[in-house]
Amino acid sequence: MREFEGDYILADNAWDEIVWVWRQTEAPKACKVEIVEGLITVAPLSSVAHNAAAERVQRRLYDVIPQEWGVYQRLPLAVPARLGLYVPDLAVVGSVALRAGDEQFVPASSAELVGEITARATATNDRTHKLAGYAEAGVPLYLLIDGLAPGGPTVTLYGEPEDGTYRVLTSVEHGERLTLPDPFGLEIDTGAFPTS
Repeated sequence: MREFEGDYILADNAWDEIVWVWRQTEAPKACKVEIVEGLITVAPLSSVAHNAAAERVQRRLYDVIPQEWGVYQRLPLAVPARLGLYVPDLAVVGSVALRAGDEQFVPASSAELVGEITARATATNDRTHKLAGYAEAGVPLYLLIDGLAPGGPTVTLYGEPEDGTYRVLTSVEHGERLTLPDPFGLEIDTGAFPTS
């Protein structure tokens, strides 16, 4: 890859080129800048309810994960095969993967669980493109907290990724309990999530 005067590159492939553009992208503070299907997207600051749901899941996960794993909010995860660089609301990743990755992102394949919480600006990507991207990367579990689902708020757990698709392991309405399988073995009360 060659860079010309800091504003143009000649890359060997589309992934290197789009990551270079992502690194150069300046967005307002607290915005989430991602690459979805080869397009750079900028989403506004998440709502308080959005952050409260993420915090509730994160707190529960720390009770059950091994010490060498961490739960991260807004850790960029790369899915080069889909020209994707996602910034999930939650990612459970081992510390070894953090040290072995790029200084700005890690491979999505190193995540044990990824969680997304829909917002108006990201719902379509969370339900479709990221769902496919995390499956393509082989992330074992994808937790989608969808307070904007057309039929009412739902929480869906996807798993068993194969050939770039997931199987729905369970889907519950807001207020019901959802169980994360091993290695987590954790029951989550979705009624504790704010609905707005």
